[in-house]
Amino acid sequence: MIFLAELLVALSLIVSGIFGFVGSFGLVKLRHTTQRLHAPTKATTLGVGGVLIASIAYTLVDRGELSLHELMITLFLFLTAPITAHFIMKTYVAQNLRESDLPDSKSATGWSIYDDPPSKAPDS
Repeated sequence: MIFLAELLVALSLIVSGIFGFVGSFGLVKLRHTTQRLHAPTKATTLGVGGVLIASIAYTLVDRGELSLHELMITLFLFLTAPITAHFIMKTYVAQNLRESDLPDSKSATGWSIYDDPPSKAPDS
């Protein structure tokens, strides 16, 4: 393998390791749920993304072929991490905030998590 490719793979692994460490450290040390949310969804995602980039570069240089597996994993990771963070935050808001704590929704319907659930139809 050429030196430049080895350097790219090594640097990518080192940077991704740093991001992974910072993300894990933030998850342990940050106290508030809204602060903790950023650690795994931002830094750890970049850490795993760096490992996948290193794997793509290694496979491309060593075998001369582009691996689609890593590209699909990267795409899946970058699409699912923000959605997961959104669901975690929505659950946090539903469990920990009162309707009076939220700003006015500026609509007639209000906030969806505080609407009354539809009544069940009686069993026949």
